Amino acid sequence: MAQFLVLVDGEAGGWRVDREALTAAIRARWSSVEVDSTHLSESRSNCWRFETKSGLGEAYLHQDGTCLYLDGGHEDAAWLAVAFRRLVPADLDLIFCDEGYNLDVRLKPEATDAELTAVMSNP
Repeated sequence: MAQFLVLVDGEAGGWRVDREALTAAIRARWSSVEVDSTHLSESRSNCWRFETKSGLGEAYLHQDGTCLYLDGGHEDAAWLAVAFRRLVPADLDLIFCDEGYNLDVRLKPEATDAELTAVMSNP
């Protein structure tokens, strides 16, 4: 498992992700997702835990709603990043990176999880 981050690059202009829409997207892929909306810290205001083909996955949202932390396999992280991108206005820039900032990808509105997984495999 690896850790990744998807975040708005620059000022979000008051935008924040719709947590219910993000939960619905995650639930559509992993129906048995465990949702915890307990505010644990600035970076963990919502948490989703789910079982994937590659093991346990987790995503948690920064309290400002503009950054999603991902812990899981490459394919699952790519899917989550693209699902998050689909909830972000097209005029906002979105960055996907790994925890060491060795991978830094600008996510365009039309990005697909297959394209992102390929980039992750060949940084």
